Amino acid sequence: MPRFLRIGVHQSNVSGYTSKAWCVRRVGSAVFLKWGAVEVHGAGDGRKVYWTRLPQEKTVRCGSAQRAQDYAKAAIARRRNHRYEPLTGPIANRRRSAGAGTELKQALATILIVDIVGSTAKAAKLGDARWTKIMGHYYAAVRKELKSSRGKEVVTTGDGVLATFKAPAAGIACATAIRKAVRTLGLDIRVGLHAGEYTVSGTEAVGLAFHIGTRVAAKARAGEVLVSSAVKELMKAQSQIRFADHGMHQLKGVPERWRLYRVEG
Repeated sequence: MPRFLRIGVHQSNVSGYTSKAWCVRRVGSAVFLKWGAVEVHGAGDGRKVYWTRLPQEKTVRCGSAQRAQDYAKAAIARRRNHRYEPLTGPIANRRRSAGAGTELKQALATILIVDIVGSTAKAAKLGDARWTKIMGHYYAAVRKELKSSRGKEVVTTGDGVLATFKAPAAGIACATAIRKAVRTLGLDIRVGLHAGEYTVSGTEAVGLAFHIGTRVAAKARAGEVLVSSAVKELMKAQSQIRFADHGMHQLKGVPERWRLYRVEG
């Protein structure tokens, strides 16, 4: 069964990220597809990949073995053109969390979402090899700034990064530093920050606050750092950071309208 792992995020040789895997298997005139989110631990030959939840599955009945073979070849070619690489090892069932059985815990943090603007067009223009190299430098730069600002990386998917900070000022400082660093790679990013509670269960973190942060980032244009009103309220005592009113917005899937602010400078 050919298996593929989305590439770009693991090039920095860092363990503990989440990504996406895709599998195909042909039996006679039928093609069996399986895909879903995976968690990757370790690097190199010792890398282990786990489904984070039950993968989606689909059976395509092609009518003849030749049609099924052509379908499988085309499906594999599409994955290779979407920044996937062949995965030689198995994909195991969901790994038991070290914190399994522990109580849910609430945490409060400033959430940062970083996303590359126009990444698909850039990848197509540069080609897989060059784009993969740039993505390696991109994640190295992001993680360097996260470390300097004492941010905690929660998840990395595709060309996006989600991280948390104990203090909103640290998150904003990190966002502007990342923006400056990646420009040397010819990349523009959009950034969103939100402050709120989320739930921690073992090694997993979930909550509406993450979705709000993602929606705030989606409202930003290239080079912009936007924050929610929750972050702005926490920053009242930080006079050195200036904000410009970005207006009221309806965030997709989020109740009510939210006032957003653009970080100046």
